[in-house]
Amino acid sequence: MITLATDFGSPYPAAMRGVILGACDARIVDITHEFPRQDVQTAAFWLREVLPYYPPAVHCAVVDPGVGTDRAALLVRAGEHLLVGPDNGLLLPAARALSERIDIFEWQYESPDSTTFHGRDVFAPAAAAVHEHSIAELDRARPTDEYVDHAFPEPELREQEVIGTVLVVDGFGNVITNIPGTVLDACNESVMVNEERVPVERAYAQLEPNSRLVTVGSHGNVELAVNQGRGDRAFDLDTGDAVRLEL
Repeated sequence: MITLATDFGSPYPAAMRGVILGACDARIVDITHEFPRQDVQTAAFWLREVLPYYPPAVHCAVVDPGVGTDRAALLVRAGEHLLVGPDNGLLLPAARALSERIDIFEWQYESPDSTTFHGRDVFAPAAAAVHEHSIAELDRARPTDEYVDHAFPEPELREQEVIGTVLVVDGFGNVITNIPGTVLDACNESVMVNEERVPVERAYAQLEPNSRLVTVGSHGNVELAVNQGRGDRAFDLDTGDAVRLEL
């Protein structure tokens, strides 16, 4: 299996699929091509959350604001998985979620046909190559310890308050923070969110439609939401904004 995940929309991923199918007989699975454009952190977060549910595969992920520059192309071995993508931190959170040990290689590519579409000309051929051959058989894969890493910001945990950050906003408008959901274990019915009291609930539908709530999302983090509405608008928050919880 080769999975594809990009911010390309349509029809660009079709060219990537064509390149792969012309080089190997892999089953291709599209994870998404609707990552927010050029938003490496959001894509890295969702890859970390999604890829551990897949069986061993080659995962080709491309969110690449530096396309056409001298940024490297990486192969990351994580257990029985291989990740292929640009050297901008995109792959590392997912790789660490897949395996305690990761090995990183730089993919040596020749001048591609296009300086603006490395998904087709660099990463799709690399994904097909590592699907067909072990890394040891590929002269273009060279071990490296020089790469761009990515670590999500850590919340500041105090005795009765937590200062966190919005990591991503999902398609429903749910505001996903970096605050671990366990902090809500000490709360009874509500918390203060940026100095406004908001109920804590286990499910959206426990409140009336358009009601705000604090909950723990499927990712295990504190989430600010609205039942049948958009939490980002109701809380006036976006990716990167600070969130203060008083417990």
